[in-house]
Amino acid sequence: METVIEIRGLTKTYGTVKALDGLTLSIPRGGVYGILGPNGAGKSTLFRTLLGLIRPTAGEATVMGGRIGDPAATRRMGAMIETPRFPPFMTARQVLVWLSYAHGGVPTAEIEAWLKRVGLAEAADRRVRGFSVGMLQRLGVAAALMTRPDLVILDEPTSGMDPPGIQEMRALIRSLADDDGVTVILASHQLQEVQRVCDRVAIFNKGKVITEGRVSDLTASGERLRLSVTPLARALGVLGDRATLDGDALIAAVPRAEAAATIRALVEAGVDIEEARWIGADLEDVFMSETGWTGVQGAPVKGTDHAG
Repeated sequence: METVIEIRGLTKTYGTVKALDGLTLSIPRGGVYGILGPNGAGKSTLFRTLLGLIRPTAGEATVMGGRIGDPAATRRMGAMIETPRFPPFMTARQVLVWLSYAHGGVPTAEIEAWLKRVGLAEAADRRVRGFSVGMLQRLGVAAALMTRPDLVILDEPTSGMDPPGIQEMRALIRSLADDDGVTVILASHQLQEVQRVCDRVAIFNKGKVITEGRVSDLTASGERLRLSVTPLARALGVLGDRATLDGDALIAAVPRAEAAATIRALVEAGVDIEEARWIGADLEDVFMSETGWTGVQGAPVKGTDHAG
């Protein structure tokens, strides 16, 4: 597997706080790679380190074969870290032209193409002081992509967007990987969107990677059998503590090897089975299980991932 980023023992400390704690990770070239973790997990610190904005305390990392801060590698990267800020008196088009000067200029046709691709063509001549958070995110993504980088880091690109906007951004991110050959590294608190758009993910906690792999493999590890049955009480009596209620159905934690015997036992007990199908754990379940993250008074908070 060809890698685009190699990280070995990366550590970043601020006084007594370790934002990154001996982090080791390999990110493959191509596709969409998700970085997840609760507040303070080290995601934004990692991104800023990879971009050469802050120096690590210890360890090393290479990006596209070059060390952190290598100009040749940096020129092939694009990034949007957290909500972008732009001069409020400029229009969206002027912002991209202004930023393009740092890259020696970007052809006008390219700027127009990216404004259209992120959904800002009709707002291109509006001053950004009137932009919503979602529109600023779109402009930030266009700024990160207008030089056609080989690698792009997007930190919370759907922040402030409505559902149609989130779907559009998801489609754009997938097309970057599938059609343009860009490696996309994505951090998002929209875990369902991450599950839909990412090929692989790494889950961070306290500056370390606690699990990593293909999304399909991570979610398959929590595979369960969903049963639409009647009567429910009788089925629960057969399955015992292996089953939990899910509306008018049951979720049974049984391995595939025991599925046939389980269904046979239900039928023999006089349970009518309308449907039996396998379901995987979603990424929210994996995230909560791996991080052990809880909310107020210990109640789990699902679908939340803050940059940190």
